[in-house]
Order: sequence, then structure tokens, then C-alpha cells
Amino acid sequence: MNNETLSLPADTTAQSTFAVGLTTGLNKPTLQMGSTGQAVIELQQLLFHWQYYFGPFDGNFTLAVKNAVIAYQHRVFLLEDGIVGSLTWQALYSGAPVNMPILMNGSSGNAVKIVQKVLKLNGYYFGTIDGLFGPMTRVAVIQFQTDKALPADGIVGKRTWHALSKLPH
Repeated sequence: MNNETLSLPADTTAQSTFAVGLTTGLNKPTLQMGSTGQAVIELQQLLFHWQYYFGPFDGNFTLAVKNAVIAYQHRVFLLEDGIVGSLTWQALYSGAPVNMPILMNGSSGNAVKIVQKVLKLNGYYFGTIDGLFGPMTRVAVIQFQTDKALPADGIVGKRTWHALSKLPH
């Protein structure tokens, strides 16, 4: 069983946007090109916090904001559509991938392909990117976990997804 846990890098000061978002259950509006208002300012601040946006906090969802959202969505393995829905908000607050499956020997599918691709691009995996979590993928995951001081159990859970999201991919 995978007992990985994820610490949220949240600023919990009274005035913190992070603290408010975390305590309100992330009931946020869907934002996209053309959106305006306080929620867009919050989005701009979050993207700035994660070093994806460096423009003004003016409440206008511009092309620069959309491009920053797409880059952030890529980092956390979300659909790269530039639309800020529930999963993107969650990922922005947590600083990590959300809603990702726990993967282990015998798992298959697109999420396994993502893991294999990231591990291959970073010199951990040398097999075919086939979406089948077999012995070669398990060995690569264990080596990656060992290098990142994670529990080396060969299971891709929250902490391993988080660490993978920090690698070039």
C-alpha cells in the first residue's frame, strides 16, 4: 500500500490568498480568455507565486495569462487548454498534480505513459513508452524515488507525482 502524503506549500497568514482558497473548498469560477475581476487577480497572483506569470495583477485574463495557465497545466499533467476549472484551481493551490491515479506494477493507460515519458526524458527509464507498468517501469520509479529521497516502493502516489512534476517533461 502506498502511504505517501503531500504537504501543501501554503502561506497560512491571515491575509493569504492561499489560506482563503484552502479554507473555502476552492469554490472558484471557471476562468478563460476574456474573464475579468477579482478571481482573475487571484489567478494572476497564484501563477506569479509559481513563477509562470510576471505581468500586472489587473484582473484581465489576457493571452499572457492564458499562456501561463497552459504552461502550469503542462507542469501538473492537466489538459493544456488554458481554461481554469476546478482541477486547475486545485493544482494552483497545492502546487502539485491533482486527481492523478496511484500507479504500480500491473497498471496501464495514459497515466503510465506520462510517467514513462517523464522518466525517460530524465534518464531513469530506458524501455518503450507503452503505458504498461511492468518491471522496467518499476525499477525506474524506484531509482527516481531513491534519488528524490522518497519512499522507494515503486508506487507512483501523490508525492511521486509531485516530484515528477518538477522534472522537465
